[in-house]
Amino acid sequence: MSLSSDIPEDSISSGDNQDSPVDTAVVTTLSLAGLQTEEQSHVLDIISQLRKCGLDSVLQLPQIAVCGDQSAGKSSVLEALTEIPFPRDDNLCTRHATEIILRRAATDQITIKVIPDNDRSASEKESIKSFKATISNFNDLPKIMASAMSVMGIKSNSQSSSASQAFAKDVLSIVIEGPTRPQLTVVDLPGLIQNDTKGVTKADVQLVAEITDRYISQSRTICLAVIAATNDYANQSILTKVRNVDPNGERTLGIITKPDRLIATSGSERAFFDLAKNDDIHFALGWHVLKNRAFDESSHSFMERNASEADYFKKSIFRHLPKQDVGIDSLRTRLSKLLFDHVQQELPKLQDDLREALSEARAQLNIMGDSRSTAQQCREYLVELSLDYHEVCKAAAGGHYEGDYFTRDVDKLFTINSKATRRRLRAVVQFMNQKFSESVRQKGHKYHIDMLGDHQDANTNAQHAVIRFADDDNEEYDEDNSQSDENGIREFEDKYGEESDKILAAPIKITKPEALEWVSQVLVRTRGKELAGNFNPLIVGELFWEQSSKWYKMAVNHLERVADQCTQFLKDLLLEKCPSDLKLRLWSSVFQDNVKRRLEDALLELKQINDDLKNYPINYNHYYTDTIKKQKAERYEKSLSKSIEASTIHTRLEGCHSNHTSASIDVAAAIDKVYLSTDPDMDKHSCEDALDCLFSIYKVSQKTFVANVSTQVIERHIVKGIERIFSPIVVNRLSDSDAEAIALEPETARRQRKFLDDRIAKLEEGRGILKDVMRRN
Repeated sequence: MSLSSDIPEDSISSGDNQDSPVDTAVVTTLSLAGLQTEEQSHVLDIISQLRKCGLDSVLQLPQIAVCGDQSAGKSSVLEALTEIPFPRDDNLCTRHATEIILRRAATDQITIKVIPDNDRSASEKESIKSFKATISNFNDLPKIMASAMSVMGIKSNSQSSSASQAFAKDVLSIVIEGPTRPQLTVVDLPGLIQNDTKGVTKADVQLVAEITDRYISQSRTICLAVIAATNDYANQSILTKVRNVDPNGERTLGIITKPDRLIATSGSERAFFDLAKNDDIHFALGWHVLKNRAFDESSHSFMERNASEADYFKKSIFRHLPKQDVGIDSLRTRLSKLLFDHVQQELPKLQDDLREALSEARAQLNIMGDSRSTAQQCREYLVELSLDYHEVCKAAAGGHYEGDYFTRDVDKLFTINSKATRRRLRAVVQFMNQKFSESVRQKGHKYHIDMLGDHQDANTNAQHAVIRFADDDNEEYDEDNSQSDENGIREFEDKYGEESDKILAAPIKITKPEALEWVSQVLVRTRGKELAGNFNPLIVGELFWEQSSKWYKMAVNHLERVADQCTQFLKDLLLEKCPSDLKLRLWSSVFQDNVKRRLEDALLELKQINDDLKNYPINYNHYYTDTIKKQKAERYEKSLSKSIEASTIHTRLEGCHSNHTSASIDVAAAIDKVYLSTDPDMDKHSCEDALDCLFSIYKVSQKTFVANVSTQVIERHIVKGIERIFSPIVVNRLSDSDAEAIALEPETARRQRKFLDDRIAKLEEGRGILKDVMRRN
């Protein structure tokens, strides 16, 4: 016998006490054999084993819950069903959920403990868990249960302490073992209270309702919904509750008590008779009628109680019901069959739930890694973590997407804001570089200029201008299309706001005269000693600087975005590979400064590239001169075409009755027209030549700039070497104190580890039990 120090010694009877030996006639009767057929006993024994290994704290296990309104006779039903003499209180005895576990064992023994509610504080849980008593005689049960109520902080009927409460969400667990015990678990719930009264507050009413809801809502619980015939069943709230969670009554058996209180042949008696026939409120499991002990029968034995019940059902209206629907003996048989079928049905689902819970617990424990309570353990853990990190980072940056980290939860639509897509870091960087290149090509120049005509409208001008400033494929600029790519530029604008909108604004559209006027103003202020018709070569630099003025901001914007994606990639990886508390410390100690420094170096590199752009353009690419020649040839070709057309004479053929003509070209006139079409304004010639140079150098420099940003800035400083930020070399450089500061397991984590170890042990034991069962079947 063992008990907590809170229980007085004189309240417990020792198993050796000759004055109160174990009375097996009280403990069990032969009528319990209805719950102990060999097949049923075997199946229910499985659940008992799972419960014994503590699995009921992890998974919902099949059980029976006795529920009903206050004074409906629930405790009497439970007592008759289990034939265990529980303490009786005619006022209000059930103030907490009571879990009665009947278990087969070699010797008779009763163990009482309290399972604290999860909302209790840690200190309260420790105090409540320390309560445990083992007895061998039911005569000691009332005092033990009173002590348990005191541990839960529940006041007795005579108490009025403000520190006490009327009800508790804790569970009183009574494990009754013996060689003749059936394998059965029944939960007695507090009776639902309709109104607050003296000693019972509105909070108590709500608390009791919450306790009931918690149990009856569990899909593996068979509900015995007890209603008293002394009250109109339409007013008994338990019926509403069970139908809310079990609309078809597939796991609800209605129990009608106190039928002997009904006036014979009355309307009430007839109403309850119809209810028992399942004609009114229909439950798939049906209804059952019991006659509990009357007040003057409270001292009757279980055999006397059963005899009185049998006599009543021979004479009352309920004799017309099937025998399997009345009386406690038939209820045991009926209930054991229901529970047997229910358990058999739930076993495969229970096995799936167990497998899922075990996988989840192992995954959580795996994230926590090995225990980290010493400096050496901390260092070993960090080395292992860094190796894993190095491998994943190197694969992600290199574009090698093998392994579970890259292949699970793959997005059907590529979007850089997705965590699954972001795992494939190289693909994200390539995508963003491509978008940056398109952005600079389409929006990087300040002006869209038409160099082929004077009178085209703005749209035509923009189109021709993009042909000049775009690549050699002559891809036309489409502003609407460029902004509609949901994974492209518009996605960035939405994420980075108005500043990004300003940077990526469409170029200003200007006509050829407006462009020449712009160049003319620059030409005037850069005039040197050059002769008329020539221009200062430095004008090309000034024009280029203004035309490419958006490049630097666009590049900074792009750099910060790529850096942000890489940073988020690292955070996602840490979150998946290590516990949250370690992630924060590891990030601040190892990653944060490194990531910041890499961005600063990249910005410095970009600034140097931009500083080079501010110098006069230098070019040794023949593409520059080829483009200038092409520009001039196109203008000359257009002028020549117009002159030839103007110098062409069409003569009607003699003797021809149709409109056919012959064409002849006056070559001399055509040459004259070409010379005459040449504008004598020397400054205009200079401006056109300067624009030709601008077009050419812009296209050459644009390609170089995009390539430099992608390779010298993004690749060199942001992507390259990302796997070396956290490597075994970095870990080995840490001092013992630094390693402990980063990886030492906090007390909360140690408790979580112990909880997971215990959970996994229970689940593995439960899995072993179910494996044996499935193997036998």
